[in-house]
Amino acid sequence: MKRSWMSRTAVLAVLIGLSGAAFAQSEQALPIPSGAVARDIAGAKELPDPNLTYKVVFNISKAAPKIDQVNPGFANIVRLLNTLAKNGVPADHRKIAVVINREATDIILNNEAFKALHEGHDNPNIAMIQTMKKAGVDFRVCGQSVLGHKMDPKTILPEIELDLWAMTTMLNLELHGYVHMGE
Repeated sequence: MKRSWMSRTAVLAVLIGLSGAAFAQSEQALPIPSGAVARDIAGAKELPDPNLTYKVVFNISKAAPKIDQVNPGFANIVRLLNTLAKNGVPADHRKIAVVINREATDIILNNEAFKALHEGHDNPNIAMIQTMKKAGVDFRVCGQSVLGHKMDPKTILPEIELDLWAMTTMLNLELHGYVHMGE
């Protein structure tokens, strides 16, 4: 009798430990603590699934309204990244790519090149790009846009990969299972 009680207690302790581990997994730290996260909705049916791998590609082609603002296209990327993490989607199940082109191309420049292009203004996007890169976001820039804007590839931030053409990058990623999200 005493042994049965001890076995049940051990099983209960293991179950409590496992549920605590599951809770800890779902309550992981946000990849971008200063960024937004989708607010909880009581009774919401569709939630991020920790068992799925989220492969998402964003296209950033518009510039910020003001030269000193971080590109507003980053806001949804940060919100998605944080919301997935908040809902227990592990980092290795969050595959997020950003393709930068057209009017947004200058955000890929190091600070010196950006300042030379924009009358001494600092590049306000660098810190956010670095933070998102550390959180696992993959950054690409359209080589055709770089050529069209006469940018020196040596001035591209090290966090950003130079690709041939945004169209090719988008197609390749989509053919590899990425879902395209608009700006």
